[in-house]
Amino acid sequence: MFTAVARAFRTPDLRRKLLFTLLIMAVFRLGSAVPTPGVSYTKVSQCLASADPAQGFIGLVNLFSGGALLQLSIFALGIMPYITATIIVQLLTVVIPRFEALKKEGQSGQTKMTQYSRYLTIGLAILQSATLITFARNPSQLFGPGCTEILSDTSTTTILIMVLTLTAGTGLIMWLGELITDRGIGNGMSLLIFTSIAAGFPSSLWAIQQQEGRWDVFFGIILVGFLVIALVIFVEQSQRRIPVQYAKRQVGRRMYGGSSTYIPLKVNMAGVIPVIFASSLLALPALIAQFASPSDGTLPSGWVLWVQQNLVQGDSIIYMATYIALILFFTFFYVSITFNPVEVADNMKRYGGFIPGIRAGRPTAEYLDYVLTRITVPGAIYLAAISLIPLIALKLFNANQNFPFGGTSILIIVGVGLETVKQIQAQLQQRNYEGFLR
Repeated sequence: MFTAVARAFRTPDLRRKLLFTLLIMAVFRLGSAVPTPGVSYTKVSQCLASADPAQGFIGLVNLFSGGALLQLSIFALGIMPYITATIIVQLLTVVIPRFEALKKEGQSGQTKMTQYSRYLTIGLAILQSATLITFARNPSQLFGPGCTEILSDTSTTTILIMVLTLTAGTGLIMWLGELITDRGIGNGMSLLIFTSIAAGFPSSLWAIQQQEGRWDVFFGIILVGFLVIALVIFVEQSQRRIPVQYAKRQVGRRMYGGSSTYIPLKVNMAGVIPVIFASSLLALPALIAQFASPSDGTLPSGWVLWVQQNLVQGDSIIYMATYIALILFFTFFYVSITFNPVEVADNMKRYGGFIPGIRAGRPTAEYLDYVLTRITVPGAIYLAAISLIPLIALKLFNANQNFPFGGTSILIIVGVGLETVKQIQAQLQQRNYEGFLR
């Protein structure tokens, strides 16, 4: 990886793209420290110093915003509204025929779906910013008990300005991500998420060292982290290659086909999406219980106590079992809607392709579905195991659910890093053929 980056900086065109990408990342991190109008930065800093680690959905959004959410900066919502909007639009392609038709139109259809995602992102940003301000008016819901008022002004005009600022911040992040995609290296949105998560790594590790007070535990955690990263890289690169042979066919006076290729089926085809889905869905009961808790200091009702004891704390057995079950379900669900064996088999048959030993058409679709199911099982178990690492760390080291070497953070960090390095190497090969001659 370091060799590829060093060679890229020696190439003028790639050097400009890399420097532009780093500049946008720096702007993104700078915006994460600019407070929203109407928020007392001093009081927020005091609340952050005495706050318990955020968990559940708020902790997930805070992770994707690089800590900007709990700082209530102009980039507090981060890239989460865009991620949610993209996932919703992708899921709607199965339900809405119009979206399914756009998906089949190629580049023009994809451009329209991207436009729909932008509109939905702004709508979700307005909704989430209003929800965040509602939490901010009662700071104990964000930072825990003992936190005083953090809003300097709660007039209607100030609230509207805050909603507008947070929504505009989300729009600006979306624009910065598209700038990286067009003029930089890699996928812009993914790199901004990468930046947010990587920014929290040093503080998370140092917090563990301060809590334990032992350097051997600290370096032991780092060693385990490297082993987890190696495992994630191995699984993310693993794939089942199904051979495909294309028969020769004559069009006019020219002969086409006769080539051999393969269909790469990754072990983890769902990526990090099942973990995000499971975390968000599991946080809803805790969020409802939080709103249902009485504010006058009296004891809450029985179901609220049960939710707080079993579905809020990450070290609960019921929480872990529910989390694993949701990850397994969403892994199979997401793979089933993103990879259609019948459609792939029909396309192969249309262009004269077949799997050796398998008849074209329905037998091919059944074979693809059989292979896909068998490789999705270990992929789902792998996602569940990686996602349990922060919960185990929560129990052993009193860490939070955003423990750096596990869960959503490590999957995104490794996945984006591998994809970016692949794009750098691909662009290097376009300018230098030495790699093909070795």
